[in-house]
Amino acid sequence: MINESSELDLYLASDTRQTETGQGAYPYTATEKSDAELLDAYSRAVISVVDGVGPSVVSITAGKRPSRRGPEREGAGSGVVIAPDGYVLTNSHVVSSARRLATTFTDGTQAKATLIGEDPATDLAVIRAEASGLPYALLGDSGALRVGQLVIAMGNPLGFQSTVSTGVISALGRALRSREGRLIESIIQHTAPLNPGNSGGPLLDSRGEVVGVNTAIIMMAQGIGFAIPADTARWVVSQLLTHGRVRRGYLGIAGRERPLHRRLALFHDLPNERAVEIMSVEGDGPARQAGLREGDLIVAINEHMVNSIDDLHRFLADWPIGSPVTLAVLRGKVRFAIKVSPAEAG
Repeated sequence: MINESSELDLYLASDTRQTETGQGAYPYTATEKSDAELLDAYSRAVISVVDGVGPSVVSITAGKRPSRRGPEREGAGSGVVIAPDGYVLTNSHVVSSARRLATTFTDGTQAKATLIGEDPATDLAVIRAEASGLPYALLGDSGALRVGQLVIAMGNPLGFQSTVSTGVISALGRALRSREGRLIESIIQHTAPLNPGNSGGPLLDSRGEVVGVNTAIIMMAQGIGFAIPADTARWVVSQLLTHGRVRRGYLGIAGRERPLHRRLALFHDLPNERAVEIMSVEGDGPARQAGLREGDLIVAINEHMVNSIDDLHRFLADWPIGSPVTLAVLRGKVRFAIKVSPAEAG
């Protein structure tokens, strides 16, 4: 007859599985344990980012002018504090045409805010909350992002607590039209689910740095979100803080980044890996007057290499309006130089 102690030993032996090392009993196989550890590490990474950045994510309430006679409309969105003295980065469409602005922090504290400046061309804006000594987030390097990289989207649509979702970078260099119909370029596409009211909230990497500002979702497509890159935001913020608006040269083109064929780059002795392809040329713009065409590839401006739309934007932002620039252009296999006189964007 088997005694009670032996029955217990047999039960435990049948209900546990040995690890591959054979060192004692463990309730999971080695593979299951590895998966559990990876999931735990993933959770710790997300929790660390939420704990660190969450207090800097704010809810924004905007009292907007009615389109016709009637009561004031109230809009809501999110933002992220980028300086301890109250500067908040958000979307232009969240604060545009607002008569009054207010911010609510995760601890329930509320503060009035004023608009510092907005840039509808990139759907970015900076407001300043009437507060100081605030927790803030750092703008990271969006140029180092890779497709497949973990990202965390945060928002604060109602105040008092942040909403959190995770996903991966699914594409880089996308183009998206703003609500005003203008083309926003170099967009980050990601799979972190976004909710109404999350516009203007940060897109974060696993280190807790802001790599993008969430701007839109496709309502009919599940799991597709878009964000303005942090590199673009950094440049726009500096312009808004200095001038109250973005002063940029205007070439009259819409373009997209595209890889430069290696043989073509070697043939023309170009260090570029990418170029800006002209997708459309406005009828009365400086580019049309200079003779640029759709399909042309811009590889340099005044001998500064052009790998992205941001390269053009940054150069033109500091270039005197009306002073001609020299573009290095590839048309088919031919390289030539062409002078264009940028106008100021309206």
